[in-house]
Amino acid sequence: MVRITFIDHTGKSRTVDAEPGSTVMENAIRNGVAGIEAECGGACACATCHVHVDEAWVEKTGKPSPMEEDMLDFAYDVQPNSRLSCQIKVREELDGLIVRTPERQS
Repeated sequence: MVRITFIDHTGKSRTVDAEPGSTVMENAIRNGVAGIEAECGGACACATCHVHVDEAWVEKTGKPSPMEEDMLDFAYDVQPNSRLSCQIKVREELDGLIVRTPERQS
């Protein structure tokens, strides 16, 4: 299992075990992580699973695809380290990943 820590806008953190091959969003939903709405169910058709990837993990999670960048245009509080959690595939090398949820989703 891969451990992912979600930190909300108040600083409260929650660490979950994630299955490799799934997405960060799927694990947030499965574990009831607050701040991830995922209205489109992971189809990269909304921006309600927006997260800020911790700076230490930006390179390992990779850059958003052009389609993801288009969806981020609709997200709240977009930053250079913004990603849609539905587009981050869980891999063994992401063990310890830290993401922050914005104050609200768009």
